[in-house]
Amino acid sequence: FFFFFFFSAKNTKQQHHHTQLLTHNHSRYTAYTTHLHFTMIRKSIALLALVVASADAFKFMSNWQPPKILTDEQKVKMADMEERFGDKKLVVITGCSSGLGRQTVKNLLATNKYHVVGAVRDVEKMEAVAEIEEFDMDNFQIMECELNSFESVEKFCNELEEYQLGKPIDRLLCNAGVYQPSLPYAKWSVDGHEQTMQINFLSHFLMVSKLIDRMRDAPDPRVVMVGSVTGNDNTVGGGGVYPIADLKNLDGFKAGFNNPVAMADGYGFIGAKAYKDSKLSLMMMSNFLHAKYNKNTGIAFSSIYPGCIAETPLFREKRAWFRKYFPIFMKYITGGYVGVEEAGQRLFQVAHDPRCSKSGVYWSWNGGPREGRGAAALEKSGQISGGGGAGGGWDSIYENDQSDKVNNLELCVDLFKTATDITGAQWPDAKTFTSPCPTLTVISTISENMIAREELKRMAERPGFNSDGTPIKLGKRRKAALIADKVIVKGVLGNTVGRVGKVAGRLLLGKVPETATTGSFQEEKPLEEEQNATPQSKETSSPVAEIEITQPPTKTIDIVNQGDKSALEEEIFDQVFANGKKSDHSSKEKEWKVDVEEKELATAS
Repeated sequence: FFFFFFFSAKNTKQQHHHTQLLTHNHSRYTAYTTHLHFTMIRKSIALLALVVASADAFKFMSNWQPPKILTDEQKVKMADMEERFGDKKLVVITGCSSGLGRQTVKNLLATNKYHVVGAVRDVEKMEAVAEIEEFDMDNFQIMECELNSFESVEKFCNELEEYQLGKPIDRLLCNAGVYQPSLPYAKWSVDGHEQTMQINFLSHFLMVSKLIDRMRDAPDPRVVMVGSVTGNDNTVGGGGVYPIADLKNLDGFKAGFNNPVAMADGYGFIGAKAYKDSKLSLMMMSNFLHAKYNKNTGIAFSSIYPGCIAETPLFREKRAWFRKYFPIFMKYITGGYVGVEEAGQRLFQVAHDPRCSKSGVYWSWNGGPREGRGAAALEKSGQISGGGGAGGGWDSIYENDQSDKVNNLELCVDLFKTATDITGAQWPDAKTFTSPCPTLTVISTISENMIAREELKRMAERPGFNSDGTPIKLGKRRKAALIADKVIVKGVLGNTVGRVGKVAGRLLLGKVPETATTGSFQEEKPLEEEQNATPQSKETSSPVAEIEITQPPTKTIDIVNQGDKSALEEEIFDQVFANGKKSDHSSKEKEWKVDVEEKELATAS
């Protein structure tokens, strides 16, 4: 439509110009203007065809809405939103009063392109840090969020919604984390869950479920999970140092993960493993959310490993000797040391770099162990370029490989379900945009009731299942009723009225293609006989009414013995004569009379 009006305006000017030149010849003027209009229409159609010919033909129309008349209140709200955010992107980051999060906020604000909301446990500490770092408080908002409490997370999300004033969230950085490797016992959250798993994973899981709908309308929305090499057992750091990250069958989560269940796998508590399991869970969930929501929301879900930040408050619960010598070990022995400033630049890069808008990626940077590193390590303060550690700069980012555990889709599904139960998260439906084609809308409206009616007919029968969903087996008595139904309904009626209908159908619809009737990889399995079949009681209703058919009957009737034949004959007579009952006379000929006392038919043995 834009192109149509553009060419309309352009050609209107041309018409005015030629009107002055051609007023003396009305017929030539009329022909010329007609030509202009046809040219304009052809151009508009051609441009529209180019648009709809792409893979996302109608996706550009997904956010189209009819014009709205804004109320005074809405106008004021929009003005307030413009005043608060301007043209800046809105970023939400957890755990930014120290370490990695603090440096990330510093880098985000330095660009003057972001408005950052810091979700922190200690508001006063965050205020002090913001003053020390001289954060621009016009673009930095501090909000309380205690990840030890699901109630606090929900309260934060509600307060954030009021603060947004309708502006969509552009980035959600799930950064906050705790590491308690020295604990000989588990510590519990407000909700009765082991703290490390709740703070690092479960509360972020709940937060994403609350905010995902508020990110759909952003032009380039991203959710970033801060993972760890320790959650990947395909590396030395993740697979060579005990304990190993492993959720096993999620027995702990399936049991509710309430005190005293302290581990996701349901086994004994180890502080270091709780941390590794939480990072494994974050990376698995990033992959799952990518598969479930990326295409229909446009949100990019990714995880990162910023490197081993050896000098960070994350290790505040480690012993003093470890905090002193671990950075030295990482700098000069392994070469995998990463400073907190560089790590902050890496998380900032994934939030800012256009290359990182790709979803379903585990981002890492070159750096780390290298042969012959001694002298170079001393010269560069331990920063040796290579995979995983420090160095390499902005362009050293790459898409890293994840372990089989992280990529276990079946376990990802179980993790999503159990975490949803534990947190009470409510996830939006994953709906793909449907073309707004008017023809499709009209046809769908007309056929909706018919489709629903036909589907109800199909669902009225559950071949092979009882009413409780368990598979059924048929005894000889029920087989006889099944065959009788075939002889009468499919045989007698099918060869009269049914034949006429089939002929008419073939004439109207044509022959069914051979490809529609072939290609089955298995023959239809015969009905299994019911083991230990019990006799029918006198109160039992008509056999035909109580039968649930497991498979369509075969085309031939297999009479095995005289007993089966007798039962079959009786069943056919029962169905032919609705009120017919067998005579009390014990003669071989069948005598029938109406409205007499019902008598049970013998069951074929």
